Amino acid sequence: MSKRLDRVNELLRREISAVVQKDYEWHGKLVTVNDIETTQDLKEAKVWISVLGGSAAGVIEKLNHDHGAIQSKIMKRIVLKSTPVLSFRYDSSAERGVGVINLLQEVDKLPKAPEIDEEPG
Repeated sequence: MSKRLDRVNELLRREISAVVQKDYEWHGKLVTVNDIETTQDLKEAKVWISVLGGSAAGVIEKLNHDHGAIQSKIMKRIVLKSTPVLSFRYDSSAERGVGVINLLQEVDKLPKAPEIDEEPG
């Protein structure tokens, strides 16, 4: 991926994240923008969203329904030749990470084998 595209993705991530946090009420859910995948021609962008504390289906549906309004707000804040068409996708990596941490904590609670002291010989 080009450095320019990386910069555009990061700029879009920051601005979309600000809009999602400021303009929407999620009622106890933590909604974060994890990543952006913009096409080379900057016509389309996949926005990967994670949701903790509730179902993600309603959040993704609402964001996809309002993608035009979000694009309009982004267009006012970022100067690009064309603002990409946004499509919001669910990213379950945060949920999987929490699951792995919980599993590791459970494993840590299991009885452990006694340590064997090796005698120098």
